[in-house]
Amino acid sequence: MPNANHHFFGNRVSLLVGDLTEQRVDAVVNAANSSLLGGGGVDGAIHRRGGPAILDACREVRRENWPNGLPTGEVVATTGGALPARYVIHAVGPIYGAHRGEEAVLLAACYRNAIRLANQLQLTSIAFPAISTGVYGYPPEKAAAVVSRALRVTMTEFTDIEEVRLVFFNTPALEVFIAHQQFTD
Repeated sequence: MPNANHHFFGNRVSLLVGDLTEQRVDAVVNAANSSLLGGGGVDGAIHRRGGPAILDACREVRRENWPNGLPTGEVVATTGGALPARYVIHAVGPIYGAHRGEEAVLLAACYRNAIRLANQLQLTSIAFPAISTGVYGYPPEKAAAVVSRALRVTMTEFTDIEEVRLVFFNTPALEVFIAHQQFTD
């Protein structure tokens, strides 16, 4: 397990700075766009490091289940390709200001649905990026409150998930999350 800066829920949730594509967990979560066909940021890094198997699997998901793209808040799983993780769970986060005030509900759904899917796949460990806080413009301090509240509920429901890592790109992003998290009241 990587050196985590902070732990919650009896060490089941860890916050750390690192490279999401290097996490040795059952699944990493991709901050995907609705096309599932790759992009920039976390999405691009996962596709580059994971190789063409991920893109091929995403094309198949689009062909079979989501021809118009994956809706915001929803998730799907594909192979992890060349990543250390066996699976990639693609989650489409909300674009801040584009969902008529439903951004918090949709962001929470990304985390809740990813953990639910990991549980269905009988996985025990999952690593998340800070979904929607990059080019999608979700204010990191607001995201921290939403994500921590969503995890507080979800981790209680899905007790077979032994490890959730929140992986931040840099220390300032981690510090903003810590300052605004609401894991405990």
